[in-house]
Amino acid sequence: MKGYVFHGPGQASWEEVPDPGLKESTDVIVRVDAVTICGTDLHILKGDVPEVRPGTVLGHEAVGEIVEVGGDVHTVRPGDRVLVSCVSACGRCRYCREGVYGQCRGGGGWILGHLVDGTQAEYVRVPYADLSVHPLPSAVTGQDAVLLADIFPTAYEVGVLNGKVRPGDTVVVVGAGPIGLAAVAMARFFTPERIVAVDLTASRLEAARSLGADAVADAREEPEQLVADLTEGLGADVVIEAVGVPEAFEQCTRMVRPGGHVANVGVHGKPATLHLEDLWIKNLTITTGLVDTHSTPTLLRMASAGRLPASQLVTHTFPLDRMEEAYGVFGNAAETGALKIVLGGQPHDVVAVRTT
Repeated sequence: MKGYVFHGPGQASWEEVPDPGLKESTDVIVRVDAVTICGTDLHILKGDVPEVRPGTVLGHEAVGEIVEVGGDVHTVRPGDRVLVSCVSACGRCRYCREGVYGQCRGGGGWILGHLVDGTQAEYVRVPYADLSVHPLPSAVTGQDAVLLADIFPTAYEVGVLNGKVRPGDTVVVVGAGPIGLAAVAMARFFTPERIVAVDLTASRLEAARSLGADAVADAREEPEQLVADLTEGLGADVVIEAVGVPEAFEQCTRMVRPGGHVANVGVHGKPATLHLEDLWIKNLTITTGLVDTHSTPTLLRMASAGRLPASQLVTHTFPLDRMEEAYGVFGNAAETGALKIVLGGQPHDVVAVRTT
């Protein structure tokens, strides 16, 4: 089979790799129908995630069909159409018993495309299948479902829930990439008074408006003043950081009100300064975290009912064998306008592009 293999910072290629096989009785093998590229994959390619060893197949999000199951798998069987979660869960350790699957100590957590071969391939081995793959409702398309493997649960759990968004709040989302846009969409379910999106790119700000942002601001044009004007100088109740650079994190801490919440979602490859000389007196709550995906079943039900705008985030589709081209488009999003890219189908399929 073929997969997208990391060979070191700045080096990766779509190439022949060994077919995966069952290693444990709790594994399944999934034939991949659809995958997507995550901002975290770009961080890996930059060298920001040194735990990823050369030779690893990247990717941690997929939809596909079960083709083989281990003897201790009880929730799925060959032929089932499933969502592959970005987080695997052993189900036995202290963290899994508390539903904190991202911190699994039994061999799970974020391992796909990180510590073991991932989903950007024709087939993938998924450990701990009973908690790590989810049967898909017939009403949910693969293109929609693959966005529920990571970005929607991440935006919901690490952004909206950790940020304690409540009715009547002013919510600021810094970074209108896929995670930030999903955070805008999920925050709406909690009826805040207003949602403000901050980004550098006009097309992404327009996408934020289409998903429910009430106001938008260019990150270079003092969004702090806009937030102050909207809140009579108080500041935002919740600020969600969805960029992963020090400047964005520090900007978030300047926009939040005393007693407010800063929910950091972005993956940071460099240290960010925590200005405690200014923040100690503000009674702030600052949260970080890896997604646990405990919300995935709920999100799948919402998608089945047509309540999630997942497909609105997909701007480009490619067949799997054009993975390298897709990475180029996604990595140059400022020029291509790419939000979320979905790959799947046969090699003769035509690239489709949705304008925003």
